[in-house]
Amino acid sequence: MSEELTKEEYINETLKNSHVSLTQERVLKALESDDVQVQFADSLDNQLVLNMGPQHPATHGVLQLVVSLDGETVAGCVPVLGYLHRGYEKLAENMTFHEFIPHTDRLDYLSPPANNVGYVLAIEKLLKIEATPRTQWIRMICCEMARIASHCVWMGTMAMDVGALTVFLWTFNEREKILDILDILTGVRFTTSYTRIGGLYLDMSDEVIAKLKKFFDDFVPKLDEARALIERNKIFINRCEGVGYISKEDAVSLGLTGPNLRAAGIPNDLRVDNPYLNYTEVDFDIPTLTESDVLARYYVRVKEMYESIKILRQCLQKLPNGPINAPIPKDVLPEKVEVYTKMEELIFDFMVINFGTAPVKGDEAYQAIESSKGELGFYAISDGKGYPYRLKIRSPSMVAISALPTMLKGTMISDVVAIIGSIDPVMGEADK
Repeated sequence: MSEELTKEEYINETLKNSHVSLTQERVLKALESDDVQVQFADSLDNQLVLNMGPQHPATHGVLQLVVSLDGETVAGCVPVLGYLHRGYEKLAENMTFHEFIPHTDRLDYLSPPANNVGYVLAIEKLLKIEATPRTQWIRMICCEMARIASHCVWMGTMAMDVGALTVFLWTFNEREKILDILDILTGVRFTTSYTRIGGLYLDMSDEVIAKLKKFFDDFVPKLDEARALIERNKIFINRCEGVGYISKEDAVSLGLTGPNLRAAGIPNDLRVDNPYLNYTEVDFDIPTLTESDVLARYYVRVKEMYESIKILRQCLQKLPNGPINAPIPKDVLPEKVEVYTKMEELIFDFMVINFGTAPVKGDEAYQAIESSKGELGFYAISDGKGYPYRLKIRSPSMVAISALPTMLKGTMISDVVAIIGSIDPVMGEADK
């Protein structure tokens, strides 16, 4: 029994706070026994279960984390997904291959053009269609523009998560410039639905090329300026360095890809390891670090933006002239000018839109691209009809969220927001 209270004082305190009817005689009798030991419980010795989200500004979407706390230290975490579930994989089974393209915009809604490209490449592999050379280069430009736009949002929101608001405003301003270029290229700023099976919706004009070149020249100094603002800030470094560590072995075991894997020391990049489009014809580096913490993931993504600018410059230099749609009328949508002026093209457009293109029954195809968040893959199976029998989407955000329990264990509760920001999840892609 504690030496700070006498026996009588402890009995009175017990009677005053207890919800059970006791008498002093019963308590005294129990205390007189040698087997009874009185302990005063400390509330800080007990673990607390905290529900973070799903409506939380720092979870980057409707994500719930059930966090077990030992004081202010995270003892365990269970991510709870599904609040934004829209059933896109099932929806794909009830619409033609072409009709599903707008839905890919809304997966990782920070990089819609790249989502379009990944899906269309999978369907073209299923249909055994190859796009024209000019189309391949324009698709590469779309993918790298989407990567920079997505990383701009990530950089601003992650900095804001740890208290740096100015960077958020600066990076969003640069993203606006990309959206303005996409508006001219695709006719839409955000959810573009620009890529078509076997081609593109519109060709790239000289105005777009001129605006891209100006963006390249303006963006790098602006990125340098944003970096200088936070990378010299001791608070930002202390909030990120050594926080959210995951070993190389755990990263591989959990299936991490993209910047989250490269920050763990593994230079895996599908643009090099499993090349698609014309990435073998451009020169770029794969930023890789070994620290595998929040700060390492920050530096990998920042360096990727410089590499994307390098790729984009080469794409414009190598961009050939020629058509943007493959000459396969029964599978590829004809250009609108021809649809409005020629009967056969009108019939082809009607058939493709309403009944879809029919791959060989039993054929299947998988195509993955290196999206801003990692390996984004589409797996389609055909039963000989104009819509997929099954469509499976491999979303990197869902895999990254599965690594949170490993990254969070042993960190402080204040580190949770920084770690979530560092893996760059988008719930529209995770809850597919």
